[in-house]
Amino acid sequence: MSKPTDLVQGTLDLLVLRILANAPLHGWAISQRIRLVSDEVLQVQQGSLYPALHRLEQQGLIKAEWGPSENNRKAKYYALTRAGRRKLAAERASWTRLSAAITKVIDTA
Repeated sequence: MSKPTDLVQGTLDLLVLRILANAPLHGWAISQRIRLVSDEVLQVQQGSLYPALHRLEQQGLIKAEWGPSENNRKAKYYALTRAGRRKLAAERASWTRLSAAITKVIDTA
């Protein structure tokens, strides 16, 4: 059985897009926000997060620019693009359908 912190394959991109829908953030802040919002159930490691950010940027779903962090260090901030907002809406709808179907099977089977 998987540990509670393991992410279902393919959900990391959805989580990142959803977090960035609120405001541009740098990588560390994205991982901390996911941890905080999930009541510390989900913990995204840098080895998973940064490849996902790079992939989303290559797909044109997010864009990045350098800026100062909270402690005045240089950080790369990520923001959703228009295409990223469309992808988020589609993936969110798909996730809602899938999770409802899984819940139905678990609760009634």
